[in-house]
Amino acid sequence: MAVNSIHWFRKGLRLHDNPALLEAVQGADTLRCVYFLDPWFAGSSSVGVNRWRFLLQCLEDLDSSLRKLNSRLFVIRGQPANIFPRLFKEWKISRLTFECDSEPFGKERDAAIKKLASEAGVEVIVKTSHTLYNLDKIIELNGGQPPLTYKRFQTLVSNMDPPDPPLEPLSKVLMNGCTTPVFDNHQEKYGVPLLEELGFETEGLCPVVWPGGETEALTRIEKQFGKDSASVLQEIFERPKLNSSLLLASPLGLSPYLRFGCLSCRLFYARLTQLYNKVKKNANYDKLLWREFFYTAATNNPRFDKMEGNPICIRIPWDKNPEALAKWAEAKTGFPWIDAIMTQLRQEGWIHHLARHAVACFLTRGDLWISWEEGMKVFEELLLDADWSMNAGSWMCHSCSSFFQQFFHCYCPVGFGRRIDPNGDFIRRYLPVLRDFPAKYIYDPWNAPEAVQRAAKCIVGVDYPKPMVNHAEASRLNIERMRQIYQQLSRYRGLSTIDYRLVFMLGFHVFSSFFCSLNCNLFCENL
Repeated sequence: MAVNSIHWFRKGLRLHDNPALLEAVQGADTLRCVYFLDPWFAGSSSVGVNRWRFLLQCLEDLDSSLRKLNSRLFVIRGQPANIFPRLFKEWKISRLTFECDSEPFGKERDAAIKKLASEAGVEVIVKTSHTLYNLDKIIELNGGQPPLTYKRFQTLVSNMDPPDPPLEPLSKVLMNGCTTPVFDNHQEKYGVPLLEELGFETEGLCPVVWPGGETEALTRIEKQFGKDSASVLQEIFERPKLNSSLLLASPLGLSPYLRFGCLSCRLFYARLTQLYNKVKKNANYDKLLWREFFYTAATNNPRFDKMEGNPICIRIPWDKNPEALAKWAEAKTGFPWIDAIMTQLRQEGWIHHLARHAVACFLTRGDLWISWEEGMKVFEELLLDADWSMNAGSWMCHSCSSFFQQFFHCYCPVGFGRRIDPNGDFIRRYLPVLRDFPAKYIYDPWNAPEAVQRAAKCIVGVDYPKPMVNHAEASRLNIERMRQIYQQLSRYRGLSTIDYRLVFMLGFHVFSSFFCSLNCNLFCENL
């Protein structure tokens, strides 16, 4: 009896180190690789045009790679639950494979598809490859609960076997006679659509800074870990020099490629291991393990992206202020450092992790006192590397709602940027209206004398907005708000204020050590 396989791509948009894909061709007569795309969802979802462009480029690249194996990608319009039953019958499918999705909504979707497959007599094979570890095993080792501190998480994984090595990519040899039935109307029926077909306006769209796809991902990782890897190691892991170039997208950046699965995290882990062995340095996998930590914390918590009903999130009475939220999201706060970051995010789909700290703090506990959920939604729309677990976990952390409680530390929307880029070149790049301001005033142009503003051809309040808040007053008020919330929480939990502040400081020490080690050349820009 013929074995006809479907491999279902979701994340994991790659041929290298894809165990579920290799299972699909094992002993199979035919293989069809499918990706479900809902055109209605594209036009109505909160995901922005840059993320859709990146995804479509990933799919084009995947289809191109499959063509070299005499196969094709089948991009199917519609919902998996509605279409799979028909495909099982039409293609006489006997096997369905896909990569494990650890996130709650993904697990619910996959359970429904497994049920449909079972009813159709289709074997289902699921393999873990989007994460380094089996997250259920980590939770089991922790007594059935996810670890909620990174230190505890480190302890657990240090007692587990190392991640499996990456598998070889799908090849003609591994296909071993397995074929893909492709007809003349394939492009029309199953081709990757254009952005315009999904209802997006492309006029005025900024040039691509992050080309999507596995090919680009493998090129970047090869540049990182190629012949001159020792010098790259020094560049990556030593504390970077503070200047505007630190804030720009790096040609070695990997975060969107890990998020979409164009790059295997196990390949990244293996290449890091090889490099550490080569230069005889102690291995440090924090940049990958923090990703695993947030996935583990979120996997059994469907309310992980909400404050209400989320057992690990502190309930904070945030203000509802749509006008202030819009100014923040649209780069109209009147603070050049914040506005330049949000402009870069909207144009390019990426910002440096220090920039993420700055705009998140400004929106939440620093200045505007607006819920982290609102900021998370904006990042979900605009940020290429935003995924559900990492995005929600990072915003809870930045807002001191979970994982990190050092609310006394507040980023200044003037001084923080000036310390990184004293000359203000980053602001000039993304806010050309301020280009002619001298460095002395470019972070606080409202303090510039009128003559300086006229010379710069930019009058604050006319050509560029006035600051929407007084940072000194707002931050002082919000720190006091946070202090009262945590004081009430400490009483509720039976801790003294001193005890709880000690907990804050211990947590801050762990997080600050991690943050200082991050660099934009590696992927971990979501923290």
